[in-house]
Amino acid sequence: MKSIKLSIIALFIASASFAQVKEAKSDKAPAPIAVPAPPPAPKQSVVKWDQEMHDFGDIPKGIPASYEFTFTNNTKETILITSVKPACGCTAANYTKTPIKPGEKGTVEATFNAASVAPFQKSVTVMTNEGGTEAIKTLSFKGKVIETATDADKKS
Repeated sequence: MKSIKLSIIALFIASASFAQVKEAKSDKAPAPIAVPAPPPAPKQSVVKWDQEMHDFGDIPKGIPASYEFTFTNNTKETILITSVKPACGCTAANYTKTPIKPGEKGTVEATFNAASVAPFQKSVTVMTNEGGTEAIKTLSFKGKVIETATDADKKS
């Protein structure tokens, strides 16, 4: 009997120690949470691109298609293309890696791997250092990959 009483008392003490305590209400407003400001968005590039969108039209399946976007540095400073990022793995890019002086031209070549028959629209993002800050420009290209006669013969 004594052990039952001790067990009940031990159970009561254990449950009381795990009980949730209600938080006391306060008239004070909660302290504001400091939210860091987002980093500034890159500005749009001001260099003059000859063309920002290229239409390949119909291109045969299995043959990569390339287009060279060109621009003129119309700023008063030497600029540098810091990076070029294709939007997907089916596109590769090559670009002018040397500094481009005012009045000179630079290029970004985009090569699309035409592996699947379908219409496509892709882009490459070009980052330059203009005015001491990073500037961004998105170049696009589109077209339609078509099946060649040899591909049709393989299916029959």
